[in-house]
Amino acid sequence: MIWHKAVLTVFIFPIRELYSVDVNISLRHINDMSAPFKKPQQLPASDNLREILSYNIKILRIEKGWSQEYLANECELDRTYISAIERCRWNISLSNIEKIAKTLSVEPYKLLKPPIE
Repeated sequence: MIWHKAVLTVFIFPIRELYSVDVNISLRHINDMSAPFKKPQQLPASDNLREILSYNIKILRIEKGWSQEYLANECELDRTYISAIERCRWNISLSNIEKIAKTLSVEPYKLLKPPIE
């Protein structure tokens, strides 16, 4: 499980003192509070690489229990970019395919391999 450290600042009324508390936050726990992730309902067309790429990224991300935002942060990309890739709205560079594959712990070619029915 991945933990991130944050500082929570608490104000006590009347404001006489400011207290800071270190808090460990699990992003996976935060993800558990949101709506459950849904896997794609249908397989991509075998001749459409963008659909195959988006399908494979989404499946692997959901299997890990990661949000688009979490994947984007781990890849040092923007969340809207990940969203657009998963919706087949934007083309993606090879370097970004490598970043995403490394983050998802798969070989880059596997992101472009059509899924077996």
